[in-house]
Amino acid sequence: MALALPSVARIGLTCWFGLVGLGTAAAQAQQPPRPGSAATVVAPGPDVPDPSLSPECRVPGSKLYTLAKLRAVKKALREQRAIHVLSLGSTSGGLGAVTYPVKLESALEQSLPDVTVDVDSRGLPGEITYGATERVRNIVAEIEPDLVVWQVGSNDALARVDVEAFASSLADTIDWIKSHDIDVVLVDPQYTASLAQDDYYNSFVRAIQRVAAEKQVPLVLRFEAMRYLALHAKGDGLLGSGFRLADLGQRCMAEHVTRAITVSLLQPDVTGTTPPPAAPVAAGKPSP
Repeated sequence: MALALPSVARIGLTCWFGLVGLGTAAAQAQQPPRPGSAATVVAPGPDVPDPSLSPECRVPGSKLYTLAKLRAVKKALREQRAIHVLSLGSTSGGLGAVTYPVKLESALEQSLPDVTVDVDSRGLPGEITYGATERVRNIVAEIEPDLVVWQVGSNDALARVDVEAFASSLADTIDWIKSHDIDVVLVDPQYTASLAQDDYYNSFVRAIQRVAAEKQVPLVLRFEAMRYLALHAKGDGLLGSGFRLADLGQRCMAEHVTRAITVSLLQPDVTGTTPPPAAPVAAGKPSP
């Protein structure tokens, strides 16, 4: 089932594909766009709801992602081969017939022109990161993906795991994955109004932001994005029963992850750059 995403999400990557054969990515990034070309429309300002997303899923970039380079995915694109994505985390099933991994695969294929994307999903329901390090490594070694999209932190926060032990385990696992020339995109914990008041839960969100910045991996700010949608009266249908995402929540998450990947692929391959700082998380203080 294909997602009917607006065409803006595809524009930047279409332009990027057209530049691949012209030299290095750094040189490509320096080439000015032709007047009126698709390259003049890539992304809105960081505080403007992103029009490439479905209306009910629109969030400003500053509350949606932090960016970093995706070298392994770019290499697959240059080699014109299928991109193999491993989706890790608790959202491995759905409340309906079309699950989040299926939605993610469809969204990625619509955003990456003429590219086959295969999403292999491995759920880690109820598992905490601190205790799942070996299992994650075994799964990654078995699948050998180009990209790991990892939903992380919710179970650890709810289980009251030591936050520094969690952060250290997460950082070590990211280092191991990247050492095998595999990209990583993190997705931080879910938002609910009650958990927004929980200082311990918020400390995990901040820890994941810190690790993503230190390890220079893209981060989908799921907590901030869901809070933004909830505060703007669009997020009532994101959660289903209990702590599971409803169909709308799965669709928005697939779009948000896809957008973070798409915009990260547009980052120039230059050294010495650092990803922008993550949006601060303060318990009980809603985003403007």
